[in-house]
Amino acid sequence: MQKTDRKTGVESLPSTEAIRSELNRVRRRSAFGSTLRSTIFTLVTVAAAAVLVAVLLLPVLQIYGQSMQGTLNNGDIVVCIKGGEFRTGDVVAFYYNNKILVKRVIAGEGDWVDMDQDGTVYVNNEKLEEPYLTDGTDYGDTNITFPYQVPEGKIFVMGDNRDVSIDSRNTAVGCVSDEQVVGRIVFRVWPFREIGVIH
Repeated sequence: MQKTDRKTGVESLPSTEAIRSELNRVRRRSAFGSTLRSTIFTLVTVAAAAVLVAVLLLPVLQIYGQSMQGTLNNGDIVVCIKGGEFRTGDVVAFYYNNKILVKRVIAGEGDWVDMDQDGTVYVNNEKLEEPYLTDGTDYGDTNITFPYQVPEGKIFVMGDNRDVSIDSRNTAVGCVSDEQVVGRIVFRVWPFREIGVIH
């Protein structure tokens, strides 16, 4: 930064201190821009990773309807885990007619499911213990013939609110194939007062 001497009209060179000060200012600006770019890149990378994890490994779902009432209620927000084997008692989410339904696994491929008129369920001739049923058993909307053998590569599912749930007891939904399954529901994150593991 040159200055003009008023008396002589000659431009004088800037002092070493002025040059050093200007150089420091330029370096600070450059460092700030570099830090800002680095921070934005890091945030975008973290956000992209979070979205990938949520979509591919841990889908987050909101519950609609009353078919799992007592265990999961309308408006609850839950987290799923993709993949793995499903066991009797697991709560799973699956695709059905462009919707996602949530039901409980009752039996796996090859198992025989039977149900008496009061809604008590038997798997392979053994009564199924169902402590998660808060409203008791119910025969519900059933149009299949019992005993029923679960086809290969499928699972037999039922809602916990048996009198309103449309599930594998009805051919409208039927048994669920592996390709339909979104994942196993493991944790409720909303409402806060009910945060916890799903049993």
